[in-house]
Amino acid sequence: MSEAGTHLAIAQARSGSGAAVGAAASLETQIRAILATVPDPELPVLSVVDLGIVHRVDVDEDGIRVAILPTFIGCPALDVIRASIASALAGLGRPVRVETTFEVPWTSDRISAAGLRALAAVGIAPPADPGATRCPFCASSGEVVMDSAFGPTQCRSLFYCRACRQPFEALKSV
Repeated sequence: MSEAGTHLAIAQARSGSGAAVGAAASLETQIRAILATVPDPELPVLSVVDLGIVHRVDVDEDGIRVAILPTFIGCPALDVIRASIASALAGLGRPVRVETTFEVPWTSDRISAAGLRALAAVGIAPPADPGATRCPFCASSGEVVMDSAFGPTQCRSLFYCRACRQPFEALKSV
């Protein structure tokens, strides 16, 4: 089985709709299902779809074009994301071009509900308005303080919860 076939099988298993995503589905639907299995390299609990960076998918006689939105200008993960998407779609037998676009800005509102739950499940607080960050471990908000605006990546900050005494990361609200 090709890598694209593997990604499609994973997407079918997750959605529980193998027949619908299989032969009867359009190529674009198959592409989007495959993209839903491509992890973000900095937040691997999120797919590029859950993160909301897939802006557009176009399919025509020239091949497949995927336009992605960077979470931050100068994001160092963009090359890895483009390569991961191209690799995941390569097995579909068409040329694949992945391009970065700034047609609309990426905002943290683009993260899917499933993505927000996945972040919280691994101890990363979802984006919140300033002062409203909740601890992903105990859900406290009044006892949460920012340790550093600068986290391990441009899109994360470091926090500490005085209620449960746990350090945690939070995605920045953009």
